[in-house]
Amino acid sequence: MGARLATWITSRLGAGLILLATVALSALVFLTSPAQPAAGPTDGLPEGKQSTRVTELMDRFAGGRTESAIIVFEQPDAALTETDRQTLDGVRQTVSGRDHIGDLPPIGYADDGRAALLVVPFEADLPDEVSNATVDGLRAALRDAALPDGVTAQVTGGAAFGRDISAAFAGADTTLLASTAIVVALLLLVTYRSPILWIVPLTVIGLGDQLVAKLLPWIGHLLGEPTDASVAGIVSVLVFGAGTDYALLLISRYREELRRTPDRRTALATAVHAAGPAVIGSAGTVILALLTLVFAVLTSNRTLGIAAAAGVGVALLFGLVVLPAALAMLPRGAFWPLVPAVGSAETNETGIWARIARLVGRRPVGVLAAAALVLVALGAGLLTTTIGLSQTEQFRTEVESVQAQQTLAAHFPAGSSQPLRVVVPATAAGQAADTARQTPGVSAVGRAEQSADGTLALLPVQLTDESGTAGADRAVTSLRERLSAVAGPQALVGGAAAADLDQRDANARDNAVVAPLVLAVVLIVLIALLRSVVGPLMLLATVVLSFAASLGAASLVFAALDIPALASSVPLLAFLFLVALGVDYNIFLVSRAREETVARGDTRAGMLRALSATGGVITSAGVLLAAVFTVLGVLPVIVLTQLGIIVGIGVLLDTLLVRTLVVPALAMLLGERFWWPSRPASQSAALNAPRREYAADLRPAGAERRETATAEH
Repeated sequence: MGARLATWITSRLGAGLILLATVALSALVFLTSPAQPAAGPTDGLPEGKQSTRVTELMDRFAGGRTESAIIVFEQPDAALTETDRQTLDGVRQTVSGRDHIGDLPPIGYADDGRAALLVVPFEADLPDEVSNATVDGLRAALRDAALPDGVTAQVTGGAAFGRDISAAFAGADTTLLASTAIVVALLLLVTYRSPILWIVPLTVIGLGDQLVAKLLPWIGHLLGEPTDASVAGIVSVLVFGAGTDYALLLISRYREELRRTPDRRTALATAVHAAGPAVIGSAGTVILALLTLVFAVLTSNRTLGIAAAAGVGVALLFGLVVLPAALAMLPRGAFWPLVPAVGSAETNETGIWARIARLVGRRPVGVLAAAALVLVALGAGLLTTTIGLSQTEQFRTEVESVQAQQTLAAHFPAGSSQPLRVVVPATAAGQAADTARQTPGVSAVGRAEQSADGTLALLPVQLTDESGTAGADRAVTSLRERLSAVAGPQALVGGAAAADLDQRDANARDNAVVAPLVLAVVLIVLIALLRSVVGPLMLLATVVLSFAASLGAASLVFAALDIPALASSVPLLAFLFLVALGVDYNIFLVSRAREETVARGDTRAGMLRALSATGGVITSAGVLLAAVFTVLGVLPVIVLTQLGIIVGIGVLLDTLLVRTLVVPALAMLLGERFWWPSRPASQSAALNAPRREYAADLRPAGAERRETATAEH
């Protein structure tokens, strides 16, 4: 950031105008923020896949847009008697009279006689809130119903799973915000050891977070897809984490300058000017990395990428403009009781990070070998990593839809709760139905329904296995191949199990496309910032190694928590966040190392000074960011829990091991080659030589002899 701009931001006039404009703009956004756009039927589905195309065709069928719930009755100890069945018929009549429920089919009974199943179709095109309320009313009615002795009734199916997911996020914004704010407040209080100072960055970042929350509906309208609770949660955590990192770096540099400069505004302007390039480079790296998600085929990934990039942009603006303006209004005493006095000793030269820097400087080979051994050992956990969760494994807590699905699977084919939707030309409906019945993994084929124009037929196909399992995937793949052979390319297989398979395939494709783009973007930014090629390649390699180690370590944690596999969307998001955020800390360190190398004329001395100067603040930032991401675990959804744990472990590894030991050790071993093709040490000699000559010209006669005598003495 330019010196003049930094000076204006921290001046009385500039700071006042910035704070006034921030309040006015925030109020305007809060007052004009629109409601989230309504969710569309294909939101979150991959473009061009068969399941997406089937969803788009559903409005051509009379009951195509309907969702269903399934009531599962079970008598665990004995077969249902005739009297029990008559009682259940009465319950069916009670259910059929409820609002927003269509015509009910007869109750189906399991072969073992101990369970029954009732499909409850909802009216077409119900808004989510109405569908959720209908599920709630259905469950309440069953609790009040006079069921036979020992018989239980639970609700599952697509509508019930949707309701339970919504319930998992109910109040999530408040819970997540409160948990994040408490974690950030505690860590800032510990970091600054001041009862006053921590309030300023927390207030500024909290305002930025709420501003982003009000901007998300605008982003949803722009993209044509709502930013759901999971996107809002991830973006909020990212804003708090990134914003706090920038605040820690800025205030740490401000504290340094206060020890050198009597005027606090001058000290603050110097800190903003010095820290600005690293903060801007760091935020720019994260933003560009997030924007690579626009090349994803999953619309949910694209929405998350744009929303998160906007969030980091706001965090940058508030951290580098609004926060300095707020600090400019506070006296030096805001640091009380540890007020940095002019001329006071620098703790960077004597603290723990100075000792660590000296250790790395003495034994770079040993330090590098030990750190690499730890990373490789943790990365061995990848050998146990599997990807893909079934529908009943998506929740971290017990929910009724999962319990009912497990009950259903014990007595009926597990795929009965959410049948496939097969669309074929009407002329091929009979042949398609016969082909489906002969496909392994198919348990039943329902009656065909014709489209309004008579050109298409819709076949409900039940699978033996539950959605998301290997058996369901094989059945969907086989069914698509066989139907294509008999009905041509117009034969499409959709429904829950098909959509789940298509999403995992889309995630695999996005992994293959987006991950290299992220690495390329980060490498280009590092080369531009450091004016080097070797250093950026080393930094990128360490971040990738750190990601592999964190994913391996997290897999071991998940195994201990009885979480069977990673959700298919987690590896890409974890990779994206860890690479971008891991490079963040390396930018903070290496930018300072380059600055110190230019000042001192030696890469070794510059890197050691940078490590001792930035070690405390970067470690504080890393611990805080890891804690903030771990807060995602307060939500009872496996995807967010996994993402929070992986990123939390990865940030700690990168902060405490990679950035602390690996990167400095590499710089020690490479020396000036670390900066190739630039030469910051040579730049230092060129800059300092004229100064030395000018100073020599001004020395009085005899000064050189006195200096020599003093040195000899």
